[in-house]
Amino acid sequence: MVRTCCVIGCNVRSYDRHGNKLGLSFYAFPTWKQFQGAQVSDVTKRRRRAWIAAVRRADIKFCSISRYHLVCSRHFHSGKPAYEMDQTNPDWGQICDGHVEAEVTGADAENADLRERQTEDQRPTNDCVRCVQSRAEINRLLEENGKLKSQLDKTEVNENFLQGDTEKVKYYTGLTCFAIFMSVLDNVKAFLPASKKLSHFQMLLLTLMRLRLDLPVQHLSYLFNVSHKTLSSVFADTIDVLYARLGILVHWPERHCLQATMPPQFMETFGNRVAIIVDCFEIRTERPCNLKARAQTCSHYKGTHTMKYLIGITPQGAISFISKGWGGRASDKHITEQCGILNKLLPGDVVLDDRGFDIRDAVGMMCAEVKIPAFTRGFCQLDAKDIENTRAIAHLRIHVERVIGSLRNKFKMLHTTMPIRSLLPCEGEDVTFLDKIVRVCCVLGNMCPSVVVKPHT
Repeated sequence: MVRTCCVIGCNVRSYDRHGNKLGLSFYAFPTWKQFQGAQVSDVTKRRRRAWIAAVRRADIKFCSISRYHLVCSRHFHSGKPAYEMDQTNPDWGQICDGHVEAEVTGADAENADLRERQTEDQRPTNDCVRCVQSRAEINRLLEENGKLKSQLDKTEVNENFLQGDTEKVKYYTGLTCFAIFMSVLDNVKAFLPASKKLSHFQMLLLTLMRLRLDLPVQHLSYLFNVSHKTLSSVFADTIDVLYARLGILVHWPERHCLQATMPPQFMETFGNRVAIIVDCFEIRTERPCNLKARAQTCSHYKGTHTMKYLIGITPQGAISFISKGWGGRASDKHITEQCGILNKLLPGDVVLDDRGFDIRDAVGMMCAEVKIPAFTRGFCQLDAKDIENTRAIAHLRIHVERVIGSLRNKFKMLHTTMPIRSLLPCEGEDVTFLDKIVRVCCVLGNMCPSVVVKPHT
């Protein structure tokens, strides 16, 4: 009777000396598949060589391997060879090495039976020593590989970089948690450009990192392993998509929504009439070469060249209006009258602003009312009623300054000096790239808890 034996020196066969079938499987050497594509050819060729090298049989050559030369299932970690294309599996090319043990028949089989009976009590009952040692080594390597992979995932800037670490999400993106980041990604990823080197997750992450921390482009290029040009292009494209997809999140609420959510401190002073609290803030820019542009951007208040934005918030602290950028020389009154905010007012609305706006007449044309702190110039002493009203208005109007401060501290790019190219109108649009950046920052700020109304605990 023909008994199939393993080519590795573990002396196991498919039948015992009594002719009973053992619970083993035997596997032929992998074939070299030359005509199924370059990748399959390369993988199968390397796998065949790996098996030959592991067996260490002088009579087994790459081009001539007998079909009777088999390897038993005990020499594989999982009990069988891995799929030929699964190169990371330890059973793909790693088998226990040893000396030759070929197929036996006839008289050789009787001699093999005799040797088996003589050494039966001396052999391990389950696995050969080499198998046990090899499996222990494989398990150690798998464990080490898992630890190294875990450490690598923590250093690579991908999904694992932020997931499960709320503090890291806050630091790098300004958002409060990973779920909000993923929600933003879900809304924009279908519109982000395809990239061979960056995933959509990385595109959004690098954009928020630059807005949040004002990191130099070169630093981010090294961090994400892309060129300076690629990163600048991805940042611009992502800002465009965020502006187009999420810009509507800075919106003017309906009057009934404002009234239903009016905080108590506003109700006590103005009832439910306050629609918006306004102020302006400025962002520094490079000094323009053009004389007219240089004059328009010169800010007497900041003493440098700036772009000025009018911002409006609801009594709840949400940003409900952000204007386009105006040269730093423009007055607050001029911006208010020209930016379109007056068209949103309804009869009876109350607007809270600072003394410098002087927009009482313009707001009055919309049948609305302006509340500002009382002027003290030319007066020796304010009466008690004016003092009380001024204190109440100043106490409530300060919220817009808190929102501006929070926005600029959260997104430090708003503190930097912006290049002239960011002040040019985008192609086919009536807004500048800086306008888009400011609006995107306002949108992201609205996704965070209000600095005006604290959440109930």
